Amino acid sequence: MEIAFTLMKRIQLFEFEDFNWFPTNIRSYMTNLIVQLQRKLGIGEVLANLIAEILKDKNISQIVDVGSGSGGVMPDVIKMIHEVHGLSGIKLLMTDLYPNPEMVKKYKTQNDESISYHDISVDATNIATAPTGLKTMVNSFHHMPPKEARNILVSAQENRQPLLIYEMGENNIPLLIWWLLLPISLIVVIIMVLFMTPSVKPLTWQQIVFTYLIPIIPVCFAWDGQASLPRMYTFKDLDVLLDGLGTSNYIWKKGRAKKSNGKKQGTYLMGVPV
Repeated sequence: MEIAFTLMKRIQLFEFEDFNWFPTNIRSYMTNLIVQLQRKLGIGEVLANLIAEILKDKNISQIVDVGSGSGGVMPDVIKMIHEVHGLSGIKLLMTDLYPNPEMVKKYKTQNDESISYHDISVDATNIATAPTGLKTMVNSFHHMPPKEARNILVSAQENRQPLLIYEMGENNIPLLIWWLLLPISLIVVIIMVLFMTPSVKPLTWQQIVFTYLIPIIPVCFAWDGQASLPRMYTFKDLDVLLDGLGTSNYIWKKGRAKKSNGKKQGTYLMGVPV
């Protein structure tokens, strides 16, 4: 298995948000930008369609989002799911290996009982430690090195837990071309951040300062966004991770996610007990 990992197209670059020393507030401001981008791309609709299908088929009443960080787009997704006939009572529980104290406090004090943030650490590589429900990993699976990624899939199957992994991008560019285009790509994303920031909600003075006066956010956001692409697992890479998995009572399915209009947006890997 270790040898097979080395043959993957995916490479293990770093992202600033992976480091423990990276400032929590800067990470949160970058997450605000990611959520804004996901909304513009219609990621919430794509996820809602995928998740609603599983919830109905398996009669599941709770979504347990793993690696939630600052919440991401999942609070938007649960509202869309509530609009689907028969799914108005579905609950969303967000979790993380390092729970975000601000998010825990925010969702404890709000009036919406359908959304909460778990204040206990949940390790994605051991699905058995997560509360009951459909486990989701949104734009976070590519952060996992092959060995940890494999452990997540094994844990889900061994514990017969439904799991949906979604990535909004796709690793479909030859690595050499990615390196050649990287300087241009970074500049384009940095400029994009400058235009996106005014529409971020909530927009704080700190985010404005670290965007326009001290441009830490644009630079880090640009690098993380571009570095995430070659870190994503291709369909062939997923086949390597899934080698030996899949049984008569637990099946895996992968494919390109689509919007309601049929337009492709991202990829998914789904594991469900039969």
